[in-house]
Amino acid sequence: MARFKPTLLVIDDDLDTLELLKIELESAGYGVLTADSWNEARNRIQYAFDSKLAINGIVLDLMMPVHSGFDVLRSLPVMMDPAPPVIVLSALTSLDDNIKAREMGAMKYLTKPTSRKALLDAVREALKVGIKSTWRDLKNWRKEGWEQEG
Repeated sequence: MARFKPTLLVIDDDLDTLELLKIELESAGYGVLTADSWNEARNRIQYAFDSKLAINGIVLDLMMPVHSGFDVLRSLPVMMDPAPPVIVLSALTSLDDNIKAREMGAMKYLTKPTSRKALLDAVREALKVGIKSTWRDLKNWRKEGWEQEG
C-alpha cells in the first residue's frame, strides 16, 4: 500500500536556496514543488489544482523582488481556502517582521540560516495541523485580477 506523501510548495527567489531546500525536503520524504517568484508560485498552485494534488504546506521566503513574501501571505487566502500552513524562512530577523508574518497567517517563523533539524521540525509541526487545502473557483480568482499582477 502506498504511503501518503505530503506535498510542500517552496517559494524563494534564491535558486541555490531553493535547490537545497528541495533536496533536504525530498530526502525527508516530502513531495516538493518549487517557485522562485509569486508568478511561478501561482503556476504551481494552478498545476496542483489541475492535477488534483493538495499542497499540504508552504515554505516561504519574505525578501523577494516584485512581490514579497508578505504579498504572498496576503494573497494565499484568496486562492486557497483554507490556505495550507505556512513556514516563513527568511533572513529578516526583526521581531516586527516575525509578528507581521504571524499576524498574516504564518504558522512558524525561521531565520536563515537555519538547521535541517529546525526546518524539518517546523514542517512536521505545521503538517500536524492537518489542513488539506481546498481550492476556490479559479474563474473568480482570474476575475479578481490576480493573474494580471507583475
